[in-house]
Order: sequence, then structure tokens, then C-alpha cells
Amino acid sequence: MNQLDALKQFTTVVADTGDFKQIEAYQPTDATTNPSLILKAVQKSDYRTLLLETVAQFRGRPLDELMDRLLVRFGCEILSIIPGRVSTEVDARLSFDTVASVARAERLIELYQAQGIHVDRVLIKVAATWEGMLAAEQLERRGIHTNLTLLFSFCQAVVCAQAKVQLISPFVGRIYDWYKRSAGTAWVEQDHAGANDPGVQSVTQIYNYYKKFGIGTEIMGASFRNVGQITALAGCDLLTISPDLLSTLASTQTPLVRALDAPRAQSLDLSPVNYDEAGFRLALNEDAMATEKLAEGIRAFCVDAGKLDQLLLAA
Repeated sequence: MNQLDALKQFTTVVADTGDFKQIEAYQPTDATTNPSLILKAVQKSDYRTLLLETVAQFRGRPLDELMDRLLVRFGCEILSIIPGRVSTEVDARLSFDTVASVARAERLIELYQAQGIHVDRVLIKVAATWEGMLAAEQLERRGIHTNLTLLFSFCQAVVCAQAKVQLISPFVGRIYDWYKRSAGTAWVEQDHAGANDPGVQSVTQIYNYYKKFGIGTEIMGASFRNVGQITALAGCDLLTISPDLLSTLASTQTPLVRALDAPRAQSLDLSPVNYDEAGFRLALNEDAMATEKLAEGIRAFCVDAGKLDQLLLAA
């Protein structure tokens, strides 16, 4: 059995791509997209027509509506291939605006429903800022399920749990990147591999806390740099994996064992944690890595959203 098939025994495998033609080969349950992935996809000839058709059909509509219609078009194509859910992201430029994030999320769901897609097959992605988590809490109460993205810290995970969000996406690879860059020449790769990887350790801490206290929010490890990070998190609720790493797993026969285990987590001696807004902001501020990576991630998604705007305007 290859490692991809073995992983599917413990973990729901999610394809991390906007390139839906690559998805079918790996038979993931779910798929997730973001502005950067959609931008990358529409610059390929195979997908350019989706952008052109969307603009032609809705020409003259506001730019933000065209953007949402394009995202939903990709989402519907993906949902025709996979059996589960697709994650579609609210414009990252609204990451600090709760009211606007809720409104855009509701419109995305309305657009999906107009295409005959049930609300339970869509996860609305929102950045795990305080404002984003408040938006997610409101959406969940309205029956719209959310995926909190750009999550780098335990305090973000705790507030997401308090908000009863459906799913969180802790970014393993970007945490790893920060610690590796910060260490510079002192970094020894083999000392920070597998279970010792700082990104893996972050997700493991969140997983153990959630399972210890029976928190229903799903954990989906994301942003992987190597297969070792993935195999060290076998047993996590979900893992969203790029096509390149899915291919590597599918071609590797090395045995794979469960790394994360809910019954084992329940036996750990942990204390419950709770954050109000002031406590959350202080805890996030104390975590230099999480503060920097959250801001950097939002900036990057905003840049790519702006590039998508330009492509829509030029079409």
C-alpha cells in the first residue's frame, strides 16, 4: 500500500489546489482553494476560459461580485469531481471587517445555492483575525460552515473553538519557514524533522487540546513543505496537500503509522484555556511568529486578490 492510501485510513485527505483537473487522479474527499491558487489556475490556458466566460456572462456587475462568481465557478467544477466539501475564501482585504466578511460569505453561499449546491458542501474561508473569528461565529449560527485560515498559534485555535467554527487550517509549512529563517545558519534540519518540526508541534498541541476537551472543530493541517511533515501528522482530522506532495505520497511504499491519536490525547494532563478580545490580542502579540505570519499571509492574499481584479477588468 502506498503512503497516500495508508494516510487515507487515518485522515481525510484534501487537495490544496485550484487546478481541478489534477484533483481527480488522487481521489481526495475535499478540496480547498485560496486567491493565490485561483490566480495561478486562471493564468493557465485550461482555465482561462472560466474567467472569460464569467466576465462575459456578468459584464457590468461590480468587480467584487465578478470575483465571487469566479470563485464559485471554480468551486462548482471542483465539487463535480469530489464527494465532499470545497473551501472558498472571502476576500482577504476584508480580514479586519466583521460585517463585510459576513455579507460576502452569505453572497458566496447564495451563489452556490443558485447552482444547486447544498450549503453543507461549502466551507467559507476567513482569516483567523479577531474580526474574522467573530464573523465565523455569526456565520456558524446561521448554518454557514467556516474554515479559519492563516492560523499559526494556539491562541487562534482556542478562540476558533470558542466560536464553534467548523474547521481550522493551521499552516505547518509557514511556521517551519519562520523558525528556519530565524535560526539562520544555526538551523540543523535533522533536529527539526518529523515530530520535532515546529509546524508539526503546533498542530499536535492544538490536536491534543481539542481532543482532550471534546472540541468538535475539525483540524486540517495545511501548507506543507515536505512529506515528513505530513506523515508526522497522520491521524489529524484532515490534511490539505498540494498535488506535488500527493504525487510523492502515492509513489512511496514506506509503511505509514498513525502519529496523532484522540484516546491518547484524552489522557494528557491539560488545563482549559479561554480568551476574551484583550487576552487574545496580547497572546497573539506575544507570539512573534504568529503575528508576523498572519500579517504576511493577509498581505500576500490581498496582493493576489488585486491581481485577480486586474485580470477580471482586462477580460
